[in-house]
Amino acid sequence: MNYAEQDPALRPLLDRVLAPDDRTRVEPLLVELGALAAGEIDRQAGLADANPPRLRPYDPDGERVDAIDVHPAHDRLAEIAYERFGLAAMSHRPGVHGWPTKTPHTVKYALSYLYVQAEFGMACPLSMTDSAARVLRLYDPERYAAEIAALISTDPGHRATGAMFMTERQGGTDVGRTATVATDQGTHWTLNGRKWFASNPGADVILTLARVPGQGEGTRGLGMFLVPRLRPDGSRNAIRIDRLKDKLGSRSIPSGEVTLENAYATPVGELTRGFAQMAEMLNVSRLSNAMRATALMRRAVGEAVRHTRRREVFGKPLFEQPLMRATLLPLLLDAEAALGLVLEAAARLDAADAGDGSARELVRILTPLAKHTLCKRARSLTGETMEIRGGDGYIEDWVDPRLLRDAHLGSIWEGSSNVIALDVLRCLRRTDAHHTLADTYGSRLGDLWHALRTKGDALLELPEDEQEMRVARYADQLSRAVMATLLLEQGEYEWRATGNARKLLVAHAYRALLDDPGALPRPALDRLAELADGGLVPLADAKEAADA
Repeated sequence: MNYAEQDPALRPLLDRVLAPDDRTRVEPLLVELGALAAGEIDRQAGLADANPPRLRPYDPDGERVDAIDVHPAHDRLAEIAYERFGLAAMSHRPGVHGWPTKTPHTVKYALSYLYVQAEFGMACPLSMTDSAARVLRLYDPERYAAEIAALISTDPGHRATGAMFMTERQGGTDVGRTATVATDQGTHWTLNGRKWFASNPGADVILTLARVPGQGEGTRGLGMFLVPRLRPDGSRNAIRIDRLKDKLGSRSIPSGEVTLENAYATPVGELTRGFAQMAEMLNVSRLSNAMRATALMRRAVGEAVRHTRRREVFGKPLFEQPLMRATLLPLLLDAEAALGLVLEAAARLDAADAGDGSARELVRILTPLAKHTLCKRARSLTGETMEIRGGDGYIEDWVDPRLLRDAHLGSIWEGSSNVIALDVLRCLRRTDAHHTLADTYGSRLGDLWHALRTKGDALLELPEDEQEMRVARYADQLSRAVMATLLLEQGEYEWRATGNARKLLVAHAYRALLDDPGALPRPALDRLAELADGGLVPLADAKEAADA
Protein backbone atom coordinates (compact mmCIF):
# COMPACT_ATOMS: atom_id res chain seq x y z
CA MET A 1 0.00 0.00 0.00
CA ASN A 2 0.99 3.58 -0.67
CA TYR A 3 -1.21 6.47 0.44
CA ALA A 4 0.06 8.74 -2.32
CA GLU A 5 -0.66 6.15 -5.01
CA GLN A 6 -4.18 5.51 -3.69
CA ASP A 7 -5.15 9.20 -3.53
CA PRO A 8 -6.91 10.29 -6.74
CA ALA A 9 -6.84 13.99 -5.85
CA LEU A 10 -3.36 14.74 -4.51
CA ARG A 11 -1.11 14.53 -7.56
CA PRO A 12 -3.46 16.38 -9.96
CA LEU A 13 -3.78 19.22 -7.44
CA LEU A 14 0.00 19.47 -7.13
CA ASP A 15 0.29 19.43 -10.93
CA ARG A 16 -1.78 22.59 -10.96
CA VAL A 17 -0.53 24.57 -7.97
CA LEU A 18 3.22 23.86 -8.14
CA ALA A 19 5.83 25.21 -10.53
CA PRO A 20 7.13 22.42 -12.81
CA ASP A 21 10.51 22.19 -11.06
CA ASP A 22 8.87 21.97 -7.63
CA ARG A 23 6.47 19.32 -8.91
CA THR A 24 9.38 17.25 -10.19
CA ARG A 25 11.29 17.54 -6.91
CA VAL A 26 8.36 16.49 -4.75
CA GLU A 27 7.45 13.36 -6.72
CA PRO A 28 10.02 10.95 -5.20
CA LEU A 29 9.16 12.29 -1.74
CA LEU A 30 5.48 11.53 -2.33
CA VAL A 31 6.35 7.98 -3.35
CA GLU A 32 8.63 7.39 -0.37
CA LEU A 33 6.47 9.01 2.28
CA GLY A 34 3.27 7.50 0.87
CA ALA A 35 4.77 4.02 1.29
CA LEU A 36 6.16 4.76 4.75
CA ALA A 37 2.84 6.19 5.94
CA ALA A 38 1.00 3.06 4.85
CA GLY A 39 3.68 0.84 6.38
CA GLU A 40 6.26 1.68 9.02
CA ILE A 41 4.79 4.98 10.19
CA ASP A 42 1.40 3.36 10.67
CA ARG A 43 2.90 0.50 12.69
CA GLN A 44 4.96 2.82 14.85
CA ALA A 45 1.94 5.10 15.36
CA GLY A 46 -0.06 2.19 16.74
CA LEU A 47 2.72 1.40 19.21
CA ALA A 48 3.13 5.02 20.28
CA ASP A 49 -0.63 5.39 20.78
CA ALA A 50 -0.76 2.26 22.93
CA ASN A 51 2.30 3.31 24.96
CA PRO A 52 1.85 7.00 25.80
CA PRO A 53 4.57 9.17 27.39
CA ARG A 54 5.10 9.01 31.14
CA LEU A 55 6.31 11.72 33.51
CA ARG A 56 9.37 10.98 35.67
CA PRO A 57 9.47 13.96 38.06
CA TYR A 58 12.43 12.81 40.19
CA ASP A 59 15.63 10.88 39.67
CA PRO A 60 16.60 8.00 42.04
CA ASP A 61 18.37 10.47 44.35
CA GLY A 62 15.18 12.52 44.77
CA GLU A 63 16.38 15.39 42.60
CA ARG A 64 13.73 17.08 40.50
CA VAL A 65 14.29 16.26 36.81
CA ASP A 66 10.83 16.61 35.17
CA ALA A 67 11.78 14.07 32.53
CA ILE A 68 9.29 12.59 30.08
CA ASP A 69 9.90 8.98 29.05
CA VAL A 70 8.58 7.97 25.64
CA HIS A 71 8.30 4.68 23.78
CA PRO A 72 10.94 4.03 21.07
CA ALA A 73 8.14 4.29 18.50
CA HIS A 74 7.74 7.97 19.43
CA ASP A 75 11.40 8.62 18.69
CA ARG A 76 11.23 6.78 15.37
CA LEU A 77 8.18 8.81 14.34
CA ALA A 78 10.04 12.01 15.24
CA GLU A 79 13.12 10.89 13.32
CA ILE A 80 11.08 10.35 10.14
CA ALA A 81 9.26 13.68 10.43
CA TYR A 82 12.04 16.01 11.57
CA GLU A 83 15.13 14.40 10.09
CA ARG A 84 14.33 12.26 7.07
CA PHE A 85 11.68 14.57 5.60
CA GLY A 86 12.52 17.88 7.30
CA LEU A 87 8.87 18.80 7.74
CA ALA A 88 9.69 21.47 10.35
CA ALA A 89 12.67 22.81 8.40
CA MET A 90 11.62 23.04 4.79
CA SER A 91 9.63 26.30 4.97
CA HIS A 92 12.54 28.20 6.53
CA ARG A 93 15.71 27.54 4.59
CA PRO A 94 16.93 26.36 1.21
CA GLY A 95 18.60 23.02 0.68
CA VAL A 96 16.04 20.68 2.23
CA HIS A 97 15.66 17.84 -0.28
CA GLY A 98 17.65 19.84 -2.78
CA TRP A 99 15.30 22.81 -3.01
CA PRO A 100 17.30 25.87 -4.11
CA THR A 101 14.92 28.08 -2.10
CA LYS A 102 12.67 27.57 0.89
CA THR A 103 10.28 24.76 0.10
CA PRO A 104 6.75 25.96 -0.76
CA HIS A 105 4.11 25.63 1.92
CA THR A 106 2.08 23.61 -0.57
CA VAL A 107 4.81 20.95 -0.64
CA LYS A 108 5.11 20.92 3.16
CA TYR A 109 1.37 20.49 3.65
CA ALA A 110 1.09 17.84 0.93
CA LEU A 111 3.83 15.76 2.54
CA SER A 112 2.49 16.37 6.05
CA TYR A 113 -0.95 15.26 4.84
CA LEU A 114 0.51 11.88 3.91
CA TYR A 115 2.37 11.57 7.22
CA VAL A 116 -0.68 12.45 9.33
CA GLN A 117 -2.80 9.79 7.67
CA ALA A 118 -0.74 7.41 9.78
CA GLU A 119 0.39 9.54 12.76
CA PHE A 120 -1.62 12.50 14.03
CA GLY A 121 -0.01 13.21 17.40
CA MET A 122 3.52 13.99 16.21
CA ALA A 123 2.09 16.67 13.95
CA CYS A 124 1.44 18.80 17.05
CA PRO A 125 5.06 19.39 18.16
CA LEU A 126 6.05 19.38 14.50
CA SER A 127 3.66 22.25 13.77
CA MET A 128 4.70 24.18 16.88
CA THR A 129 8.38 23.78 15.98
CA ASP A 130 7.66 25.05 12.47
CA SER A 131 5.53 27.92 13.80
CA ALA A 132 8.05 28.91 16.51
CA ALA A 133 10.77 29.18 13.88
CA ARG A 134 8.46 31.35 11.78
CA VAL A 135 7.65 33.71 14.65
CA LEU A 136 11.29 34.13 15.65
CA ARG A 137 12.31 34.73 12.04
CA LEU A 138 9.61 37.37 11.63
CA TYR A 139 10.01 39.26 14.89
CA ASP A 140 13.49 38.73 16.35
CA PRO A 141 15.79 36.92 13.88
CA GLU A 142 19.14 38.34 15.03
CA ARG A 143 18.69 37.76 18.76
CA TYR A 144 17.48 34.20 18.20
CA ALA A 145 19.61 33.07 15.29
CA ALA A 146 20.92 30.07 17.24
CA GLU A 147 17.44 28.98 18.33
CA ILE A 148 16.10 29.33 14.79
CA ALA A 149 18.99 27.25 13.46
CA ALA A 150 18.21 24.50 15.96
CA LEU A 151 14.47 24.54 15.27
CA ILE A 152 15.01 24.14 11.52
CA SER A 153 17.81 21.60 11.75
CA THR A 154 17.49 18.04 10.49
CA ASP A 155 20.65 16.97 12.32
CA PRO A 156 19.72 14.56 15.15
CA GLY A 157 22.53 15.94 17.30
CA HIS A 158 21.52 19.57 16.90
CA ARG A 159 17.80 19.82 16.16
CA ALA A 160 15.37 21.28 18.72
CA THR A 161 11.62 21.18 19.14
CA GLY A 162 9.32 24.08 19.92
CA ALA A 163 6.19 24.63 21.97
CA MET A 164 3.60 27.31 22.63
CA PHE A 165 2.32 27.70 26.20
CA MET A 166 -0.80 29.88 26.09
CA THR A 167 -3.67 28.26 27.96
CA GLU A 168 -4.14 29.11 31.63
CA ARG A 169 -6.80 27.67 33.90
CA GLN A 170 -8.63 30.94 34.50
CA GLY A 171 -8.08 32.22 30.96
CA GLY A 172 -8.46 29.58 28.29
CA THR A 173 -10.03 31.31 25.32
CA ASP A 174 -9.90 34.68 27.10
CA VAL A 175 -6.15 35.20 26.68
CA GLY A 176 -6.45 38.67 28.17
CA ARG A 177 -6.88 37.02 31.59
CA THR A 178 -3.38 35.53 31.45
CA ALA A 179 -1.97 35.77 34.99
CA THR A 180 1.64 34.71 34.45
CA VAL A 181 3.83 37.66 35.44
CA ALA A 182 7.16 38.69 33.93
CA THR A 183 9.81 40.44 36.03
CA ASP A 184 12.73 42.31 34.50
CA GLN A 185 16.02 41.14 36.01
CA GLY A 186 18.20 43.39 33.87
CA THR A 187 20.04 40.77 31.80
CA HIS A 188 16.93 38.62 31.43
CA TRP A 189 13.39 38.23 32.73
CA THR A 190 11.81 35.69 35.07
CA LEU A 191 8.30 34.30 34.69
CA ASN A 192 5.97 33.09 37.41
CA GLY A 193 2.66 31.41 36.64
CA ARG A 194 0.90 28.23 35.67
CA LYS A 195 0.10 26.99 32.18
CA TRP A 196 -2.82 24.61 32.18
CA PHE A 197 -2.50 22.86 28.80
CA ALA A 198 1.03 22.71 27.45
CA SER A 199 1.65 20.32 24.59
CA ASN A 200 5.23 19.13 24.16
CA PRO A 201 6.12 20.41 27.66
CA GLY A 202 9.67 19.08 27.35
CA ALA A 203 10.38 21.29 24.32
CA ASP A 204 13.76 22.97 23.91
CA VAL A 205 12.27 26.33 22.85
CA ILE A 206 9.02 27.53 24.42
CA LEU A 207 7.14 30.67 23.38
CA THR A 208 4.68 32.00 25.91
CA LEU A 209 2.80 35.12 26.98
CA ALA A 210 3.22 36.86 30.30
CA ARG A 211 1.97 40.06 31.85
CA VAL A 212 4.45 42.93 31.72
CA PRO A 213 4.05 45.28 34.72
CA GLY A 214 2.85 48.75 33.77
CA GLN A 215 1.87 47.75 30.23
CA GLY A 216 -1.89 47.71 30.75
CA GLU A 217 -4.77 45.31 31.12
CA GLY A 218 -6.09 42.60 28.84
CA THR A 219 -4.08 41.47 25.85
CA ARG A 220 -2.34 44.89 25.69
CA GLY A 221 -0.46 43.99 28.84
CA LEU A 222 1.03 40.78 27.43
CA GLY A 223 4.52 40.34 26.09
CA MET A 224 5.94 37.35 24.28
CA PHE A 225 8.87 35.53 25.88
CA LEU A 226 11.14 32.69 24.94
CA VAL A 227 11.61 30.20 27.76
CA PRO A 228 14.45 27.76 27.03
CA ARG A 229 14.53 24.27 28.48
CA LEU A 230 18.09 24.99 29.65
CA ARG A 231 19.50 28.25 31.01
CA PRO A 232 22.57 29.72 29.28
CA ASP A 233 24.83 28.03 31.85
CA GLY A 234 23.40 24.62 30.91
CA SER A 235 21.35 24.14 34.07
CA ARG A 236 17.71 23.05 33.91
CA ASN A 237 15.29 25.95 33.73
CA ALA A 238 12.61 26.36 36.43
CA ILE A 239 9.87 24.67 34.41
CA ARG A 240 8.00 22.21 36.62
CA ILE A 241 5.81 19.66 34.86
CA ASP A 242 3.07 19.03 37.41
CA ARG A 243 1.42 16.16 35.55
CA LEU A 244 0.72 14.86 32.06
CA LYS A 245 -2.82 14.98 30.71
CA ASP A 246 -4.74 11.73 30.23
CA LYS A 247 -6.13 12.60 26.80
CA LEU A 248 -8.84 11.08 24.64
CA GLY A 249 -6.60 11.21 21.58
CA SER A 250 -3.20 12.40 20.40
CA ARG A 251 -1.79 9.90 22.89
CA SER A 252 1.59 9.51 21.25
CA ILE A 253 2.84 12.91 22.41
CA PRO A 254 2.78 14.48 25.89
CA SER A 255 0.63 17.39 27.03
CA GLY A 256 0.91 18.63 30.58
CA GLU A 257 0.30 21.21 33.25
CA VAL A 258 3.34 23.36 33.84
CA THR A 259 4.35 25.74 36.61
CA LEU A 260 6.93 28.45 35.94
CA GLU A 261 8.79 29.39 39.12
CA ASN A 262 11.19 32.25 38.37
CA ALA A 263 11.77 30.63 35.00
CA TYR A 264 14.54 32.21 32.93
CA ALA A 265 13.09 34.01 29.90
CA THR A 266 14.00 36.58 27.27
CA PRO A 267 11.64 38.88 25.34
CA VAL A 268 10.67 38.26 21.72
CA GLY A 269 10.18 41.24 19.44
CA GLU A 270 8.32 44.21 20.88
CA LEU A 271 6.89 43.44 24.29
CA THR A 272 3.90 45.67 23.58
CA ARG A 273 2.96 43.42 20.64
CA GLY A 274 3.14 40.06 22.38
CA PHE A 275 -0.41 38.98 21.63
CA ALA A 276 -0.23 40.07 17.98
CA GLN A 277 2.98 38.11 17.55
CA MET A 278 1.44 35.03 19.14
CA ALA A 279 -1.52 35.38 16.77
CA GLU A 280 0.85 34.77 13.86
CA MET A 281 1.90 31.49 15.44
CA LEU A 282 -1.73 30.59 16.08
CA ASN A 283 -2.86 31.29 12.53
CA VAL A 284 -0.21 29.09 10.95
CA SER A 285 -0.96 26.34 13.46
CA ARG A 286 -4.68 26.62 12.66
CA LEU A 287 -3.99 25.94 9.00
CA SER A 288 -1.99 22.93 10.09
CA ASN A 289 -5.03 21.81 12.09
CA ALA A 290 -7.14 21.96 8.95
CA MET A 291 -4.54 19.91 7.07
CA ARG A 292 -4.54 17.30 9.85
CA ALA A 293 -8.33 17.05 9.78
CA THR A 294 -8.15 16.54 6.03
CA ALA A 295 -5.57 13.77 6.44
CA LEU A 296 -7.78 11.99 8.99
CA MET A 297 -10.74 12.25 6.62
CA ARG A 298 -8.73 10.83 3.74
CA ARG A 299 -7.44 7.90 5.83
CA ALA A 300 -10.94 7.17 7.13
CA VAL A 301 -12.47 7.23 3.66
CA GLY A 302 -9.73 4.99 2.31
CA GLU A 303 -10.36 2.50 5.09
CA ALA A 304 -14.10 2.57 4.41
CA VAL A 305 -13.66 1.98 0.67
CA ARG A 306 -11.28 -0.93 1.20
CA HIS A 307 -13.55 -2.49 3.82
CA THR A 308 -16.73 -2.23 1.74
CA ARG A 309 -15.01 -3.81 -1.25
CA ARG A 310 -13.87 -6.80 0.82
CA ARG A 311 -17.02 -7.30 2.87
CA GLU A 312 -19.86 -9.23 1.23
CA VAL A 313 -23.43 -8.75 2.44
CA PHE A 314 -26.48 -10.44 0.90
CA GLY A 315 -24.48 -11.87 -1.94
CA LYS A 316 -22.45 -8.90 -3.12
CA PRO A 317 -19.79 -6.49 -1.82
CA LEU A 318 -21.00 -3.71 0.44
CA PHE A 319 -19.47 -1.23 -2.00
CA GLU A 320 -22.10 -2.30 -4.57
CA GLN A 321 -25.06 -1.93 -2.21
CA PRO A 322 -27.21 1.13 -3.09
CA LEU A 323 -27.49 2.57 0.42
CA MET A 324 -23.78 2.11 1.07
CA ARG A 325 -22.96 3.93 -2.17
CA ALA A 326 -25.17 6.82 -1.06
CA THR A 327 -23.36 6.76 2.29
CA LEU A 328 -19.86 6.71 0.81
CA LEU A 329 -20.34 9.39 -1.85
CA PRO A 330 -20.53 12.49 0.42
CA LEU A 331 -17.59 11.17 2.46
CA LEU A 332 -15.45 10.87 -0.68
CA LEU A 333 -16.53 14.31 -1.88
CA ASP A 334 -15.88 16.04 1.44
CA ALA A 335 -12.40 14.55 1.85
CA GLU A 336 -11.45 15.60 -1.67
CA ALA A 337 -12.91 19.09 -1.30
CA ALA A 338 -11.02 19.55 1.97
CA LEU A 339 -7.67 18.80 0.34
CA GLY A 340 -8.34 21.41 -2.32
CA LEU A 341 -9.07 24.05 0.32
CA VAL A 342 -5.94 23.26 2.34
CA LEU A 343 -3.64 23.42 -0.67
CA GLU A 344 -5.33 26.61 -1.88
CA ALA A 345 -4.69 28.26 1.50
CA ALA A 346 -1.10 27.00 1.44
CA ALA A 347 -0.54 28.43 -2.04
CA ARG A 348 -1.96 31.79 -0.91
CA LEU A 349 0.34 31.68 2.12
CA ASP A 350 3.29 31.20 -0.23
CA ALA A 351 2.19 34.28 -2.16
CA ALA A 352 1.62 36.28 1.02
CA ASP A 353 5.10 35.43 2.30
CA ALA A 354 6.46 36.65 -1.03
CA GLY A 355 4.87 40.06 -0.39
CA ASP A 356 1.47 39.77 -2.08
CA GLY A 357 -0.87 41.91 0.04
CA SER A 358 -4.07 40.59 -1.52
CA ALA A 359 -2.95 37.02 -0.83
CA ARG A 360 -2.25 37.97 2.79
CA GLU A 361 -5.77 39.32 3.12
CA LEU A 362 -7.20 36.19 1.52
CA VAL A 363 -5.26 33.70 3.64
CA ARG A 364 -6.36 35.63 6.73
CA ILE A 365 -9.96 34.54 6.07
CA LEU A 366 -9.26 31.16 4.45
CA THR A 367 -7.37 29.93 7.51
CA PRO A 368 -10.20 30.24 10.08
CA LEU A 369 -12.75 29.05 7.52
CA ALA A 370 -10.75 25.89 6.85
CA LYS A 371 -10.09 25.28 10.53
CA HIS A 372 -13.73 25.77 11.48
CA THR A 373 -15.36 23.64 8.81
CA LEU A 374 -12.83 20.88 8.17
CA CYS A 375 -12.06 20.08 11.81
CA LYS A 376 -15.74 19.82 12.62
CA ARG A 377 -16.45 17.69 9.54
CA ALA A 378 -13.60 15.30 10.41
CA ARG A 379 -15.37 14.47 13.68
CA SER A 380 -18.58 13.33 11.98
CA LEU A 381 -16.87 11.69 9.01
CA THR A 382 -14.62 9.49 11.15
CA GLY A 383 -17.67 8.46 13.15
CA GLU A 384 -19.48 7.50 9.96
CA THR A 385 -16.57 5.43 8.67
CA MET A 386 -16.27 3.69 12.05
CA GLU A 387 -19.92 2.64 11.69
CA ILE A 388 -19.28 1.44 8.13
CA ARG A 389 -16.78 -1.10 9.45
CA GLY A 390 -19.38 -2.27 11.95
CA GLY A 391 -18.44 -3.88 15.26
CA ASP A 392 -14.80 -4.17 14.22
CA GLY A 393 -14.73 -0.40 13.77
CA TYR A 394 -15.25 0.00 17.52
CA ILE A 395 -12.30 -2.25 18.36
CA GLU A 396 -8.84 -0.82 19.00
CA ASP A 397 -7.29 -3.53 16.79
CA TRP A 398 -8.40 -1.34 13.87
CA VAL A 399 -7.41 2.24 13.19
CA ASP A 400 -10.96 3.65 13.25
CA PRO A 401 -11.10 4.41 17.02
CA ARG A 402 -7.77 6.25 16.85
CA LEU A 403 -8.95 8.33 13.88
CA LEU A 404 -12.15 9.22 15.73
CA ARG A 405 -10.34 10.13 18.95
CA ASP A 406 -7.78 12.25 17.15
CA ALA A 407 -10.38 13.99 14.99
CA HIS A 408 -12.10 15.48 18.03
CA LEU A 409 -9.01 17.41 19.01
CA GLY A 410 -8.94 19.56 15.87
CA SER A 411 -12.10 21.42 16.85
CA ILE A 412 -10.56 22.31 20.23
CA TRP A 413 -6.85 22.85 19.56
CA GLU A 414 -5.79 26.43 18.83
CA GLY A 415 -9.34 27.67 19.42
CA SER A 416 -12.66 25.85 19.61
CA SER A 417 -15.13 26.08 16.74
CA ASN A 418 -16.97 29.00 18.36
CA VAL A 419 -13.73 30.91 18.86
CA ILE A 420 -12.81 30.36 15.22
CA ALA A 421 -16.27 31.42 14.04
CA LEU A 422 -15.89 34.67 16.00
CA ASP A 423 -12.53 35.16 14.30
CA VAL A 424 -14.32 34.84 10.95
CA LEU A 425 -16.78 37.49 12.17
CA ARG A 426 -13.84 39.71 13.08
CA CYS A 427 -12.57 39.40 9.50
CA LEU A 428 -16.01 40.29 8.13
CA ARG A 429 -16.30 43.35 10.34
CA ARG A 430 -12.80 44.67 9.77
CA THR A 431 -12.19 44.01 6.09
CA ASP A 432 -15.47 42.80 4.51
CA ALA A 433 -13.72 39.48 4.01
CA HIS A 434 -16.83 37.98 2.40
CA HIS A 435 -16.37 40.54 -0.39
CA THR A 436 -12.74 39.47 -0.74
CA LEU A 437 -13.89 35.87 -1.16
CA ALA A 438 -16.62 36.77 -3.63
CA ASP A 439 -14.24 38.93 -5.68
CA THR A 440 -11.66 36.13 -5.74
CA TYR A 441 -13.90 33.15 -6.46
CA GLY A 442 -17.08 34.73 -7.84
CA SER A 443 -16.25 34.31 -11.51
CA ARG A 444 -17.38 30.71 -10.96
CA LEU A 445 -20.71 29.82 -9.38
CA GLY A 446 -21.69 33.48 -9.56
CA ASP A 447 -25.22 32.92 -8.29
CA LEU A 448 -23.92 31.25 -5.14
CA TRP A 449 -21.37 33.96 -4.45
CA HIS A 450 -23.83 36.79 -5.11
CA ALA A 451 -26.19 35.27 -2.54
CA LEU A 452 -23.40 34.86 0.01
CA ARG A 453 -22.15 38.42 -0.48
CA THR A 454 -25.69 39.71 0.09
CA LYS A 455 -26.15 37.45 3.09
CA GLY A 456 -22.90 38.66 4.63
CA ASP A 457 -23.88 42.29 4.19
CA ALA A 458 -27.22 41.57 5.87
CA LEU A 459 -25.47 39.75 8.71
CA LEU A 460 -23.32 42.78 9.46
CA GLU A 461 -26.44 44.98 9.71
CA LEU A 462 -27.79 42.89 12.59
CA PRO A 463 -27.22 43.64 16.29
CA GLU A 464 -23.85 42.36 17.48
CA ASP A 465 -25.23 39.51 19.58
CA GLU A 466 -27.25 38.23 16.64
CA GLN A 467 -24.21 38.44 14.37
CA GLU A 468 -22.40 36.18 16.81
CA MET A 469 -25.28 33.70 16.94
CA ARG A 470 -25.43 33.39 13.17
CA VAL A 471 -21.80 33.54 12.10
CA ALA A 472 -20.91 29.86 12.58
CA ARG A 473 -23.44 28.70 10.00
CA TYR A 474 -22.40 31.47 7.65
CA ALA A 475 -18.74 30.52 8.04
CA ASP A 476 -19.55 26.96 6.95
CA GLN A 477 -21.48 28.28 3.96
CA LEU A 478 -18.48 30.38 2.92
CA SER A 479 -16.10 27.45 3.37
CA ARG A 480 -18.24 25.13 1.28
CA ALA A 481 -18.67 27.73 -1.44
CA VAL A 482 -14.88 28.10 -1.67
CA MET A 483 -14.50 24.32 -1.87
CA ALA A 484 -17.22 24.03 -4.52
CA THR A 485 -15.49 26.70 -6.60
CA LEU A 486 -12.07 25.11 -6.24
CA LEU A 487 -13.43 21.69 -7.24
CA LEU A 488 -14.92 23.18 -10.38
CA GLU A 489 -11.70 25.02 -11.28
CA GLN A 490 -9.64 21.88 -10.69
CA GLY A 491 -12.12 19.81 -12.68
CA GLU A 492 -11.82 22.06 -15.71
CA TYR A 493 -8.04 22.01 -15.40
CA GLU A 494 -7.92 18.21 -15.28
CA TRP A 495 -10.33 17.87 -18.20
CA ARG A 496 -8.24 20.17 -20.37
CA ALA A 497 -4.97 18.49 -19.32
CA THR A 498 -5.99 14.83 -19.49
CA GLY A 499 -9.43 14.48 -21.06
CA ASN A 500 -10.69 12.88 -17.84
CA ALA A 501 -13.90 14.42 -16.50
CA ARG A 502 -13.67 12.67 -13.14
CA LYS A 503 -12.99 15.86 -11.16
CA LEU A 504 -15.77 17.69 -12.97
CA LEU A 505 -18.13 14.93 -11.85
CA VAL A 506 -16.83 15.36 -8.29
CA ALA A 507 -17.45 19.12 -8.54
CA HIS A 508 -20.99 18.82 -9.85
CA ALA A 509 -21.93 16.14 -7.32
CA TYR A 510 -20.52 18.28 -4.50
CA ARG A 511 -22.57 21.27 -5.69
CA ALA A 512 -25.70 19.12 -5.93
CA LEU A 513 -25.33 18.00 -2.33
CA LEU A 514 -24.48 21.55 -1.27
CA ASP A 515 -27.77 22.76 -2.73
CA ASP A 516 -29.76 19.77 -1.44
CA PRO A 517 -28.19 17.43 1.15
CA GLY A 518 -30.88 14.87 0.33
CA ALA A 519 -30.05 14.76 -3.37
CA LEU A 520 -28.96 11.55 -5.11
CA PRO A 521 -26.48 12.58 -7.82
CA ARG A 522 -26.94 9.46 -9.96
CA PRO A 523 -24.02 9.93 -12.37
CA ALA A 524 -21.65 10.17 -9.39
CA LEU A 525 -23.28 7.22 -7.62
CA ASP A 526 -22.99 5.14 -10.79
CA ARG A 527 -19.31 6.09 -11.16
CA LEU A 528 -18.40 5.69 -7.50
CA ALA A 529 -15.53 3.32 -8.27
CA GLU A 530 -13.95 5.84 -10.62
CA LEU A 531 -14.36 8.60 -8.05
CA ALA A 532 -12.72 6.47 -5.38
CA ASP A 533 -9.85 5.26 -7.54
CA GLY A 534 -9.20 8.10 -9.96
CA GLY A 535 -10.55 6.22 -12.97
CA LEU A 536 -11.62 7.61 -16.31
CA VAL A 537 -15.00 9.39 -16.45
CA PRO A 538 -16.51 10.52 -19.78
CA LEU A 539 -17.42 14.17 -20.13
CA ALA A 540 -21.02 13.16 -20.83
CA ASP A 541 -21.39 11.91 -17.25
CA ALA A 542 -20.11 15.17 -15.82
CA LYS A 543 -22.45 17.15 -18.08
CA GLU A 544 -25.35 14.97 -17.00
CA ALA A 545 -24.50 15.73 -13.37
CA ALA A 546 -24.25 19.45 -14.12
CA ASP A 547 -27.61 19.49 -15.91
CA ALA A 548 -29.28 17.61 -13.06
